[in-house]
Amino acid sequence: MMKRGEKLQAEVLAVLRDQNGALSAYDILEELQKDKPRLAPPTIYRALAALTERGQVHRLESLNAFVACQCDHHRHASILSICNSCGAVEEHVSHDLLNSLSQVTRKTGFAPMRHVIEVHGLCAACADEKILEH
Repeated sequence: MMKRGEKLQAEVLAVLRDQNGALSAYDILEELQKDKPRLAPPTIYRALAALTERGQVHRLESLNAFVACQCDHHRHASILSICNSCGAVEEHVSHDLLNSLSQVTRKTGFAPMRHVIEVHGLCAACADEKILEH
């Protein structure tokens, strides 16, 4: 049997998985309030914090929004490609790139604790559409 917090976390994760793009905590709250009108923002933030801690959700720092992890292995640093046109988010992993980045920063004595790599641009579909317009 699921505890109350685990049930809400599963519901938050389901909302994020139903989206192609990222959602803010308030977008998630609005969606869940359709069935649970008394739900409050701190509850959503606690659920998102737990999901982020477990690696099931990624926080998009540049958008102050969240997206469900798209990979099977949740304990990794991701490279998140964010489409500026349609809002789609794709997740990629490159251990070589992350290791290189850590080595570069360590040369100055910096001790990296986590990586947040976000790349903004156009997804393949939007890029193709842009080409067709010209």
